[in-house]
Amino acid sequence: MALSSELLARIHAEIAAGGGFLPFASYMERVLYAPGLGYYVNGLRKIGADGDFVTAPELSPLFGATLARWFAPVLDREGLEILEFGAGSGRLAADVIMGLEDAGVSLKRYRILEVSPDLRQRQQAFLVNRLGSERMLRVEWLDRLPEEPVRALVLANEVLDAMPVEVFAWRDGRVWQRGVGTAEAGLVFTDRPAPPGLDAAVRELQDACGPWPQGYVSEWRPAVGPWLRAVAARLEQGIIWIGDYGYPRRAFYAPERVTGTLVGYYRQQLVLDPLAWPGLMDLTASVDFTGVAEGAAAAGLDVLAYAGQGEFLLGTGLPALFEQSVAGKDDPREIMQLAQQVRMLTLPGEMGERFQVMVLGRECELPPCTFPDRRERL
Repeated sequence: MALSSELLARIHAEIAAGGGFLPFASYMERVLYAPGLGYYVNGLRKIGADGDFVTAPELSPLFGATLARWFAPVLDREGLEILEFGAGSGRLAADVIMGLEDAGVSLKRYRILEVSPDLRQRQQAFLVNRLGSERMLRVEWLDRLPEEPVRALVLANEVLDAMPVEVFAWRDGRVWQRGVGTAEAGLVFTDRPAPPGLDAAVRELQDACGPWPQGYVSEWRPAVGPWLRAVAARLEQGIIWIGDYGYPRRAFYAPERVTGTLVGYYRQQLVLDPLAWPGLMDLTASVDFTGVAEGAAAAGLDVLAYAGQGEFLLGTGLPALFEQSVAGKDDPREIMQLAQQVRMLTLPGEMGERFQVMVLGRECELPPCTFPDRRERL
C-alpha cells in the first residue's frame, strides 16, 4: 500500500500538471512500468498460483515442450538463437531449452529481454536451479534489443496485452479520448475530444466494424506497430511467435462489445475497475490480431500462421507429448493432473480459443504442422 500511495501521489501531480487530464495510455504506462513503483517493476509477487495471474507456461510444462518440439527442425536447420520478450518467471525458457535438448537440438544462445529488475532476478534464480550451471552459459539477459542483426526465433508470450492502450468512447458521431482525472473520491475517468491521430484511427475502425451504438467504449494499442518495426529492423532471418488473448478486428470491435476489453487482475480475481489499486494489480487489454498482421506487413514481415491456441497446440505435437508424459506412470492423480493441464490449454471454454497464436517470419519457413490456417479471419 505504501508503494501504491507513492505512485498515486505522482499520478495526482501529473494529472494536475496536465490541467486535470492524463491520457489513459500514459496512466497505464505509469502504473505498470514506473521505475520502482509500477506493477511489473515493484518487486511484488505477480505470476503463478500465489500471484495475480497464471500464464500457459505456468500452467503446464507441456506448453513450452510443444513449442520446442515444433520449432526444433527450424532452429537446427537454420542455426537460430532464441530471443524471448518478458520471460515472466522463466518457466517457458526452461521448458523450451529442456525440450530442445530432448529433441537433440543444441541451442546456440537463449536471450531474454526483460525490463523488470525484479523479474530478471527471479528468472535467474529459477533457471540456475532448473537448468544447472552448464546450460546457463547459453542464457543471457538484455535491457534492450540487440544493436546487431540477429537470426532468431523471437518468443512473445503475453507481451502485447501489457502494452499501454488508448481508451476511446464513441458518442454523437465523435471520438472522445478517455483519460484519468481526480475527484473527491479519488481517481475517475474523464473524456475530451480525441487528438487527430486517435480520431483518425478510431474512425477507420468504426467504418470497418461499425456502426457502433451510442456510448461505445473500446481500446486502441498504438505501440504494436513501433514494436514490430523495431524487432523487424534487427531480424535478419527468423520467426516471431506471438501468443496472447485477443480477436480478429471485426470480433474485437464488434458493435455488441460495448465496454471494450480492459480489465485488471489481482490475486487471481478479475477486477473491472481499471483505476483500482494503482501499481498493485495487472492491467491488460486484448489484442487486435488484424492490427498485428497489418503492422507486420508494414514492417516487411510475412504472416505465416494464425490460429487459436488450442488448435495450434493440438496440431504441433501436444497429444504425443502428453502420451509420453503419462507413459509408465502409476499414480492416477498425476495422470489426471496432466490431463487437466491439457484441457486448460486447449479447450475452447478455457485458454484454447480465448488465446490466439500468430507466427510471423522473414526468410524462414514453418515446420510441418496440422493446425488450421485461420488467416482468412483477419
